[in-house]
This record gives sequence, structure tokens and C-alpha cells, in this order.
Amino acid sequence: MEPTRCAWGASHPLYVPYHDTEWGVPLHDDRRIFEMLVLEGAQAGLSWLTILKKRDAYRRAFDRFDPRRVARYGEARIARLLANEGIIRNRLKVRAAVTNAQAFLAVQEEFGTFDRYIWQFVGGRPQQNAWRALEEVPAHTAESDAMSRDLRSRGFKFVGSTICYAHMQATGMVNDHLVDCFRHREVQRG
Repeated sequence: MEPTRCAWGASHPLYVPYHDTEWGVPLHDDRRIFEMLVLEGAQAGLSWLTILKKRDAYRRAFDRFDPRRVARYGEARIARLLANEGIIRNRLKVRAAVTNAQAFLAVQEEFGTFDRYIWQFVGGRPQQNAWRALEEVPAHTAESDAMSRDLRSRGFKFVGSTICYAHMQATGMVNDHLVDCFRHREVQRG
């Protein structure tokens, strides 16, 4: 018998493993956090399913999301990325990934890790929500508003409050699994 999942988590075969093993799990690895920042920015205006389908191609195209390497991409590399059919070939989004890698490194320098910086927006601990219906889940919160403002002040691009909230959900800064989803309790327990 299939466990009860958030409805979106069962709506496509690619969503199932993402929902069941990644989404909402507290993430503290800087490289993976950078990956999620790039992917959430690439997703702007598109579905997350589109990004999941292209995730492996993104990992290859962006040097496994090594921020040091991405920060050094020049015009020739950007041109190759814009010709890569495996990723979203939006010039602003590709350039934002490079800009964000540079800003990411500056934050690491200032805070020691990007993880230490980003988790401050939730006081260092995941926020545990208790939503009963998808309609209750907000698109942004005061915390994502603050994160967006601060990231923008540091030069990050494609980090509006809605994107920041999606990042918070994806990296487990908030537990937005619905209460009847089998993952809600598992993620809550850590």
C-alpha cells in the first residue's frame, strides 16, 4: 500500500523520490545549498518538474555546482551554457548563476559557511508547520522576505521572496509537508 503523500509528491514519477527523500529535509552542505539556489532561480516562471527533468544536465553543465568553478565562468563558458539544450537557456538565469556563485563565495568568506548564513533566517532550526491543505501553504513569509532582501543586498539575482520560500521548503528550513503526509512526522523528528 502506498503511503499518503502531499498530493504534488505523487503527481509524477520524478516527484516521488524527490518528495520522499529530499524535499523538506534539513540541508547543511554548502555545495548542495548552492545547487538548490541555482535550480530555484532557474525554475522562476516554470514548473519544478521541468527543473527535475533537467537536473542531471544542470549538474554536468555547472561542474556539479562547485561555486568556485562557477564563479570563474567567463563569456565563452556562458555562451556554451546558452547553447546547452539540457538546461534552461535563459541568458539572465545563466548569468545569475555565475553572479550568485561569486556572491555565495563572498558570504562563505564572511560567515565561514553559507549554511551558517542562510539558516540564520529561521534561527538555525527548521520551522515546523502543520498545514492540512495545500491551499494553506504560503508563497512567501516574513522570513523569506528578509532572506530575499538580504540576498539582493549582497548581489544575488533571482532571489525574490517566493523563490526564497521555495528554497526554504526544499532545503528543510521549513517543514511544509502536509500533516497527513507520511513525511511530515519523519522530517519533524529529523
